[in-house]
Amino acid sequence: MTPDHTQPAGARPAIVLDRVSSQLGDTLALDDVSVRLEASRVAVIGSNGSGKSTFARLVGGLTKATAGTVTVHGVDAAKQASSLRALVSIVFSNPDAQIVMPTVAEDVAFSLRGTGSSKAQIGEEVAAALVDFRLTELADRSAHELSGGQKQLLALCGALIRRPALLIADEPTAYLDARNSQAVAEHLLHPEAGHQLLLVTHDLDLAARCDTALLFDEGRIVAQGEPGEVIDAYRASLRW
Repeated sequence: MTPDHTQPAGARPAIVLDRVSSQLGDTLALDDVSVRLEASRVAVIGSNGSGKSTFARLVGGLTKATAGTVTVHGVDAAKQASSLRALVSIVFSNPDAQIVMPTVAEDVAFSLRGTGSSKAQIGEEVAAALVDFRLTELADRSAHELSGGQKQLLALCGALIRRPALLIADEPTAYLDARNSQAVAEHLLHPEAGHQLLLVTHDLDLAARCDTALLFDEGRIVAQGEPGEVIDAYRASLRW
């Protein structure tokens, strides 16, 4: 019987993978993964090459499964790509890959293109977002001349101004110092964020602040549940 991935009335929005595999060249990056994730903040941990980034890319529609189905908040990731793009924002470890406009304010405004908002409305939303991210004084600065931490805050600001239903963050603090890592984390984990968060990270302290965690190894989910327990399982697997 084919699983029903629609969202029942009153059900929480969910990320659902049903027997998903992903072949990347000669590598089986994901191997028959099935999971349903309804928690607001989901941490994804594991060693390099374990499959966690492939998992995030599949959920975000950046790549397609070789087998199985991926459903995000009731949307089929393979068959409803445009609907998925409207639901999801993605932040990567390298913000330079996401900054496309000359100035800070223009780059944030670029995220609102195609929304039907007037120029005045966009201006108001951008101004408010810059305040939230403490970027107001940098509004007219060249976006590509910012520090690494400022660039990541800008990328996150641009992702969240769209008010996505799901934010995927793949190693968002990987290249940041402690101060900027904390600033990014507070925006990612804000209790009133209003979106589901899928956080791929090697920062186990950050993972511990999520509601649930997944541990990947060799393309499979080998532990799932309360973050502290999953992190302990990961640390135990790393012992020589």
